Amino acid sequence: MGMTMTQKILAAHAGLEKVVPGQLISARLDIVLGNDITTPVAVNEFKKAGFEGVFDKDKIAIVLDHFVPNKDIKAAEQSKQCRGFACDHCISHFYDVGKMGIEHALLPEQGVVTAGDCIIGADSHTCTYGAVGAFSTGVGSTDMAAGMATGMAWFKVPSAIEFRLSGQLPKECSGKDVILTIIGMIGVDGALYKSMEFTGEGVKTLSMDDRLCICNMAIEAGAKNGIFPVDEVTKAYMEGRCERTPVIFEADPDAEYEKTIQIDLSKIVPVVACPHLPENTKPAAELSDIKIDQVVIGSCTNGRMEDMEAAYETLKGKKVADGVRCIIIPGTMQILRDCVERGYVTAFIDAGAIVSTPTCGPCLGGYMGILAAGERCIATTNRNFVGRMGHVDSEVYLASPATAAASALTGYITAP
Repeated sequence: MGMTMTQKILAAHAGLEKVVPGQLISARLDIVLGNDITTPVAVNEFKKAGFEGVFDKDKIAIVLDHFVPNKDIKAAEQSKQCRGFACDHCISHFYDVGKMGIEHALLPEQGVVTAGDCIIGADSHTCTYGAVGAFSTGVGSTDMAAGMATGMAWFKVPSAIEFRLSGQLPKECSGKDVILTIIGMIGVDGALYKSMEFTGEGVKTLSMDDRLCICNMAIEAGAKNGIFPVDEVTKAYMEGRCERTPVIFEADPDAEYEKTIQIDLSKIVPVVACPHLPENTKPAAELSDIKIDQVVIGSCTNGRMEDMEAAYETLKGKKVADGVRCIIIPGTMQILRDCVERGYVTAFIDAGAIVSTPTCGPCLGGYMGILAAGERCIATTNRNFVGRMGHVDSEVYLASPATAAASALTGYITAP
């Protein structure tokens, strides 16, 4: 049997002609990523192991995005440790206040990741970069430390599930509705340690922002990674952007998948993941009696330009409902600038929303939108576990930017 796209990338980086599911390999890394929460732990392990230098200063990325601008003294100390390490080792891709963005929006935008790469990141949503045809996965901070020092990581080669896409999304739906629908179908462990590989004619109808969102949430189905084929949409996105020459891998015609799941994009409807798991999905239209207190539009899942556009198209010339706090967080400084130049920020403010510098803050219950007991938030983030955004008695509903913005106007969960 042939190899899947993921297996081909891993074989190439392991220096092997072929790999099979379950095989343990040691693979060469193209990028090692950390943020202001995970990098300090990795730095401590790096020093504890006696490492003195990094394998390649140009292949390590450190992005201060979770609690930056620093929310408290502990966050400030963690960021200071990151800054010191980046300075000591001349890290090329170090992103601090004024240059930073939410890591998984920033690295593709800046061309730090590209097709054919093998990438690890000390953040579970590192699987985002499968959208550009890379193998990328989240690891612990100890693996990050070893990766920074040696440029290598070990993997168990994953088996794969094929998601064969057909049709085209309705105009009110986006990649967020696709991945929430899939997670609702297979569950939060439906792709446990497997590669979610997206194929079919429907792929070409999805934008890069759709694909980045879909791969971002592969981990919410338990997957090792998510990955899209490199087509004309991907090539156009990468052209003039990537700092390394893309390497394009294609699945063999006889690649072996554990199963194939057919997804007709034209039948997708706006969906919402209800508390307290991403698999607890229901059509947004069935939830119109649920009153909300807060809306968050942003995160590494949905803080990109198309997400801002969806929010703008819904909110412009209208008003956020009384009693609703609407927080909009562009994913990178470039996206924030584009929002300013296009007049989106003015429209958001006129509607009664606030606009933040890029940050992960509210998504993980850090700052910039903590929920009190009994409060409900509809968010474009990726997790809605108990206490994820604040008090354990609060609730988080996951949705697309269009659904979240429509809900901000009514004060109730509302389909776009």
